[in-house]
Amino acid sequence: MNLADDDFALFGLAPRFAQSREEIESRWKALAAQVHPDRYASEGAAAQRRAMQWALRVNEAHQRLRDPLRRAAYLCELRGAALKEHENTRMPASFLMEQMAWREALDEAQTLEAVQSLDAEVADRETELLREAGRLLDEQGDAEAAAHCVRALMFVARFRADIDRRLEALEQY
Repeated sequence: MNLADDDFALFGLAPRFAQSREEIESRWKALAAQVHPDRYASEGAAAQRRAMQWALRVNEAHQRLRDPLRRAAYLCELRGAALKEHENTRMPASFLMEQMAWREALDEAQTLEAVQSLDAEVADRETELLREAGRLLDEQGDAEAAAHCVRALMFVARFRADIDRRLEALEQY
């Protein structure tokens, strides 16, 4: 293993968006067991420090690979399409209108059922965007276009966090 390997190489996976969650988990468990610092306890402090670095690297890769949004963002970056999510916030007008409609719907939602319905609608849109990002990355090899999808997905993820907070508040009453 090489600390400089990308996450896919580290896990022995093809650098594609489409991945089996079970395969990612299986490989993570095998790698985590292989580099666990306790395995190197008898080899001294230096070996344990190296093992700790490896364990940290394996866990970071696992976090990126298991989350479809983070995996898509990572693939875009690997393929030279920097997201620049803090600098490049331009989105198509239709997407911005959709966001505004969702915000209004969340503001107006008074019941748990209304918020859950909105959440289901947004989850469906998130699924569509993930599917599109995967198609652009795996089938068309268009990392720039996929990066646009990923930025949209980041907006959606933040909005879903707002919905989750609202759901929690409604469920407490």
